[in-house]
Amino acid sequence: MKKNLFIIFFCGATMVFTSCVDTTDNPVTPPQEENKSFSELKEEMMALYGENKKITDGNYDKSLAVKCINGTFVGKRTGDVIAHKGIPFVGQQPVGELRWKAPVDVVPDDGVYEAYYNGRSPCQDEGVSQRASLYPQGEDCLYLNVWRAADGAVNKPVMVWIHGGAFEIGGTVEPREEGTNFIQENPDVILVSVEYRLNVFGFLHLSHLPDGADYPDAQNLGLMDQLMALKWVHENIAAFDGNPDNVTIFGESAGAGSVTLLPLVKGSQQYFKRVIAESGAPVFTRSTEEAIACTNELMAQLGCSTVADLQKVEVSKLVAVADGLLGLRTWAERDGNFLPLDPYEAYANGAAKDIDFMQGCNKDEMNYFVWGFGSDWNEWAADRKAKKMAQMTDEEKALVESFCNDIKGEPYEYTSRLFDQLVFIAPLFRLSENQTKAGGKTYTYYFTVESSDPLIRSCHSIELSTVFNHPEETFCTGRIFDATFSKTLRRMWVQFAKTGNPSLSATESPDGKAKEWPLYDLENKQLMIFDEFDIHPEKESQRKIIDWDRTYFLTKYYCI
Repeated sequence: MKKNLFIIFFCGATMVFTSCVDTTDNPVTPPQEENKSFSELKEEMMALYGENKKITDGNYDKSLAVKCINGTFVGKRTGDVIAHKGIPFVGQQPVGELRWKAPVDVVPDDGVYEAYYNGRSPCQDEGVSQRASLYPQGEDCLYLNVWRAADGAVNKPVMVWIHGGAFEIGGTVEPREEGTNFIQENPDVILVSVEYRLNVFGFLHLSHLPDGADYPDAQNLGLMDQLMALKWVHENIAAFDGNPDNVTIFGESAGAGSVTLLPLVKGSQQYFKRVIAESGAPVFTRSTEEAIACTNELMAQLGCSTVADLQKVEVSKLVAVADGLLGLRTWAERDGNFLPLDPYEAYANGAAKDIDFMQGCNKDEMNYFVWGFGSDWNEWAADRKAKKMAQMTDEEKALVESFCNDIKGEPYEYTSRLFDQLVFIAPLFRLSENQTKAGGKTYTYYFTVESSDPLIRSCHSIELSTVFNHPEETFCTGRIFDATFSKTLRRMWVQFAKTGNPSLSATESPDGKAKEWPLYDLENKQLMIFDEFDIHPEKESQRKIIDWDRTYFLTKYYCI
C-alpha cells in the first residue's frame, strides 16, 4: 500500500485528500500534482491572488469601473474581457452574531472598491477539499464575480453559475470555472459566478435545539445566499450591460441540485427565466427528520448540546468533524417552508412551468466516485446500499436486486450502476417527466464523451472544463476533447440562455451543420446525445438509459 496525495474532482469540485490505495492495482495514473505537498500547492495558489481594497485616492481606470447599489467596483481587463471579482452581494458578511442567520441585503454605498480578486472561499475541510481550500477561507465568503466583453453592447443575456461540491466543498476560485475564456469566445452573454455557505455553515438544522429558535433558517442558508446573489444580479447587472430580465441559472452536481430547487422558492422566479442543470436534481435534499438526525450526530461527537456550545468550537474542527460524520449527507432540507416537502410533486403541479429547462447527466457518473474512493469504494457503496434498501418494501428490494444481478462488467459496477440510477439518471427523467406533464419546456441531454482513462470513462463533472473552455484542465478528461465538439456544446448552452432553445442553425453551428434539439415529450422521450463526433437526438428507448420498471421508483427515496 502506498500513501498518495490525490487531487480529484468531487461533485464538481476538486479536492485534496490523502488516500491509501494500492497503486499497483489502480488503473488510474495520479495527476502530476500528486507529488506536491499541500503547503506547496497552497503557496502557488496564494501567489495568484490578493485582497480587494477600497480606493480612496481617485486613482483608478474609470473605463473599468461599474457603479452598483453597494459601491463602485473596478475590474481588470484581459484582452477583450473585463472581470470584476470579489463583489460582496450582502450588506454584512455572516460572521459573529450573524453565523447561521439569513443573508443581510446590501445597503447603498458611494465608495469605490477594487474588484480584482475572488473573495474568500467558504469554510471547508482542508483534508477533503478542492483547490478552493488552497485559497483563503472564511465565513465572510458571500461574494460574486462578473465577466463581460468590452464591446460596448448592452442588454445581454446573463448566465449565473452555481458551483458544485456536494454542498460541502468548492468555490468560485476553481481554475477550470474561471470565466475569461468563456466570454472571450461568447461575448454575447454576461457570466456571473456565485459563492454560498457550505456544509455546517450553510445546511445545518438547529431549530430543535434548546436555544435553536433564533436560527429558523440554518438548514437552507446556502440556498438563501444564492437567492440573495440573484437579487443583487437583478438589481445591478444592467450596469454591466446585462439584461436583468433574461437570466439563466446553471450549475453542476450540487450546483445543479441548487438550480432545480431555486425555482420552487417563493418569489425566486422574478430573478431568472431559465435553468441549466448538469448532473443534479432535487434528489440532493433531505427531510427534516434526516437533517435533525445529522445534527444530533454532530452534537454528540463534539460534546455539544446547544447552539451556544457549537459557537465555541473552532471552525477547522467543526468542519473536519462534520465532514467525517456527514459526508454526502449535508443536503438542503425539504422543510415545507422554504422548500416544498415533495419537490417532484411541486414540479408536476406546475410550480416551475414558466421556467425553461435544459438538463442532463453523464454516462458513467459514479465512475468518478469509484476512482476517488479507490479501495474503499466497495465498503462505502455496500453500506449506502444497505441503508437505502432498509427504507424499501420487499417488492422494491427485489426489483433493485434484480437490476443489480443483471449488471455485467467489473466488480465495482454492481453498485456504481445502481447509484447512477438512484442519484443521477432516475432523478433526471423524473424531473423531465414532471416538468413536461405540467406544461413546461425541458430539453434533456446525455453526455457520453469519455476520458482517456478506462476507469473514469464519462464520469461525473467530466464536461466542466469543456463548458468553461478550459481544455488545459485535463485532470478529469485525461485528454483534450475535439475542439469543434467542445465549441458546439458551449454554443448550445449559450443559445439556450439567449433564446430558451439550444438548437443551432447551420450558420450558428461551429461545424456548419444544423443541430435540432427536440423538446422532451412523454411519448418519444427524446434526448440530445453528446457523442464527441456525433451530437444527435435519440429516443431514450434506443439506449435504454433508465430502467423504468426497476429504478424509476428510487427517486422517492432521495439521496441520503
